Amino acid sequence: MSHHRRDALSHLLAVTELMNADMRRGMSRHGLTEARVRVVWELGLVEGSMTQRQLADALAVSPRNVTTLIDSLEATGFVSRTPHPGDRRAIHVVLTEKGRQSFAQLRGEMSEFSERLFGDVPDADLDTFRRILDSVGRHLADLARSEGQ
Repeated sequence: MSHHRRDALSHLLAVTELMNADMRRGMSRHGLTEARVRVVWELGLVEGSMTQRQLADALAVSPRNVTTLIDSLEATGFVSRTPHPGDRRAIHVVLTEKGRQSFAQLRGEMSEFSERLFGDVPDADLDTFRRILDSVGRHLADLARSEGQ
């Protein structure tokens, strides 16, 4: 491995740790875990409702895991469940007012954070950065698949 690749990996690992710590702090301010934020985010993006099955598919988790997440989010007032009008077996999950406010705050914080991190970076450099991250992400996904994860 070349010195440049080792150095790039060291930087990536350091930035990953800093990003994870910042995300944990931000989520805890909202009273959410990473998994719960993902549910709130998905529901906020669709600006409506999703069935538990649709949420499980969107999050790439089992329906059982989604049920546990929805239970905790419902107990803490972020979401509510309603019967599906056309399918008695399906349940719609919707954000409550608290959930909608949390989504709006998360979206705003994300915009502020991206501006703070990248506000002075030229668009051409950001395009290169995104391409590199896409490549790194593909390699990591391939590695996870090859290891059966």
